[in-house]
Amino acid sequence: MPITALGYIGVGSANTEEWSEFATSLLGMQKNDRTKKYASFRMDDLKQRLIVTEEGDRALAFMGWEVSSLQDLTIYADRLSNAEIDVSIGSKSLVDQRCVAELIFFNDPVGNRIELFFNPQKADDLFVPGRPISGFATGPHGLGHAVLHVKDAEALLPFYRDLLDFKVSDYGLTPFPLYFFHVNGRHHSFALIGSGQEGFHHFMIEYAHLDDVGQGYDLAQQLEDKIAYTLGRHTNDYMTSFYAKSPSGFFVENGWGGRIIDPATWEPHETTNGPSFWGHERLYLPEESRAHFRALRLDAAARGIQSPPIADCPWLYSQLPYRS
Repeated sequence: MPITALGYIGVGSANTEEWSEFATSLLGMQKNDRTKKYASFRMDDLKQRLIVTEEGDRALAFMGWEVSSLQDLTIYADRLSNAEIDVSIGSKSLVDQRCVAELIFFNDPVGNRIELFFNPQKADDLFVPGRPISGFATGPHGLGHAVLHVKDAEALLPFYRDLLDFKVSDYGLTPFPLYFFHVNGRHHSFALIGSGQEGFHHFMIEYAHLDDVGQGYDLAQQLEDKIAYTLGRHTNDYMTSFYAKSPSGFFVENGWGGRIIDPATWEPHETTNGPSFWGHERLYLPEESRAHFRALRLDAAARGIQSPPIADCPWLYSQLPYRS
């Protein structure tokens, strides 16, 4: 019954033109036909992965999570209703707009709209990226991941962990609570930052080739004030990435080499090494706040904390095209 992947993300924005330029020319997505109030984008063989719409009043308009069977929608709807959460069945027009067979929708305890869907539609033609890239790492691991600012991360744990079956990958407790969740082999498809704020922090897309990230980084550097985090590597999922500022103000992480775990044997644990081995200088923050994260990276370096080498990483090594 568990939710299997993050299938699509909806962004609430009236600026579909600026989003179209950002999603295609920088991120490398393929633009579908768009109207003044609605634009959607492909990353693979599915009809859409990113949707920009005037629907709703939040930067994150909705998150679409895939389930493995039609019966799962009924099971989740009953479970959520028993927990006194209002659940609605998607109309024919909504189902058609989302390009899925069936869906239900509801809000989490702080008002974020969640859609559970079954059987996304595949496109009839091949994916054509908006800029020359080797493709995106999607498939059974889904679109990527989504990360939310929340006032109280612990208060949302029962909803995501117990009602939606998200599994905790790891967590940090200082300087504020931070929880990462997996729903498949991707180290995390969702995370909560207990920063005391509310809103969309970022979503991540993963490329098939490190050079796709590097060339995107070069492109982003040509645009004024577009880079939020410099190129770096994370400590928990080993992702090499940079973060770009989206037209809506939140960030999009452009990554490669994310960690694949075995959900059957994975044990959640606390992380204490800071978010990054190196890089990820937060250019959007004032110097005092940037210095805190910089100190964590320098401390990790002084202690020799690094990701495993490729030869000791079957989840990555097995995917390399050439091996001796």
